[in-house]
Amino acid sequence: MRVEVLRLAPGDDLRTALQRWADQAAHAAEPVHAACVLSAVGSLTRAMLRYADAPTGTRIDGPLELLGLAGTLGPGGLHLHASVADAKGQVLGGHVMPGCNVRTTAEIVLGLLPAHQFDRVADPATGYLELLAQRR
Repeated sequence: MRVEVLRLAPGDDLRTALQRWADQAAHAAEPVHAACVLSAVGSLTRAMLRYADAPTGTRIDGPLELLGLAGTLGPGGLHLHASVADAKGQVLGGHVMPGCNVRTTAEIVLGLLPAHQFDRVADPATGYLELLAQRR
């Protein structure tokens, strides 16, 4: 496993920035087709999280602290969950949707898995695009 550290800037969309990274990494000189989030902290002006079994995301206005981020990244898509805390310390978490905008910074440590490839395939049992992990 290799490690890469990203710092996202104010205004960056967390999900969009990580998908852009995954797409670019797949076409790099040493291509990466699978990665996982090892650590993430920062702040958000707002978050858009989808709670368990909810059909759409819920907008959470900040300022928010990004307490943690977990998930898998590949050129075919992402699966990310985040925990955030509001100004009163209330913690919320869920599936990361577009609309999680960085407030001051997001410091993200990724584990790069060069021996693997992550793809997303439709799963009729769940109705979602689910992880297909393969060794390269």
